[in-house]
Amino acid sequence: MTTDRLDQPRALRPSLRPHYDPETFGRLSERIARFLGTARFLVYMTVFVSVWVIWNVVVPPNLKFDPYPFIFLTLMLSLQASYAAPLILLAQNRQSDRDRIQYEADREAAERNQAEIEYLTREIAGLRLALSEVATRDYLRAELSRLLEELTERR
Repeated sequence: MTTDRLDQPRALRPSLRPHYDPETFGRLSERIARFLGTARFLVYMTVFVSVWVIWNVVVPPNLKFDPYPFIFLTLMLSLQASYAAPLILLAQNRQSDRDRIQYEADREAAERNQAEIEYLTREIAGLRLALSEVATRDYLRAELSRLLEELTERR
């Protein structure tokens, strides 16, 4: 009789599913998606399809492996497209995740900057108020000039 004990980990069972690292697979899919979006890929595909078509049109019938209407070429291009689309979507999802994380970091930095600016604004306003109560050089000169005038008038 076997009972699952909660104080002990379960024994690992063999799995028929293949194990893969999602991060490594994601990086690989991004590299493939980046390559699929280049002019180099378009040139390679154009050359490949051109050679395929020219070969199957020009060579003698016994050497043709995919005669017109090029069903095998269509099948290969469909297979390539069926793999490319999910890889591109996976790469876009990973990029949107990175963009979301960057957006959050930028938003937090902007909030910190805003708080610092508000603090400094309050400090400057406080200093201005404190300085308005402090006697300035011009104020002292004006007061001394007024007192000097009063003294000269009294004499």
